[in-house]
Amino acid sequence: MYAIVDIAGQQFKVEKDSKVFVHRLEGEEGTTVEFENVLLLDNDGKVKVGTPTVKGAKVSAKILSHDKGDKVIVFKKKRRKGYQKKNGHRQSFTRIQIEEIIA
Repeated sequence: MYAIVDIAGQQFKVEKDSKVFVHRLEGEEGTTVEFENVLLLDNDGKVKVGTPTVKGAKVSAKILSHDKGDKVIVFKKKRRKGYQKKNGHRQSFTRIQIEEIIA
């Protein structure tokens, strides 16, 4: 059984006990969060496609940790002008584990 879920503006294919990195979510580590924007549900070949979401379907997940991604370097330069600008950014992520998919 798997589901396609909209979490924080992005779509993820999730199964039971799978671990997913998503954009930063509110909540403490160890708490449970529920996602009701289930777009597709597959139960052993029986596919339910939502219009736009599947009614009554939920995915519950447990927050494992709040992490930061790798550093991305942004470097701007204009040749022959002496202009250089270096900047960096680290994206915040939350690691979640899918506990159950409720159809």
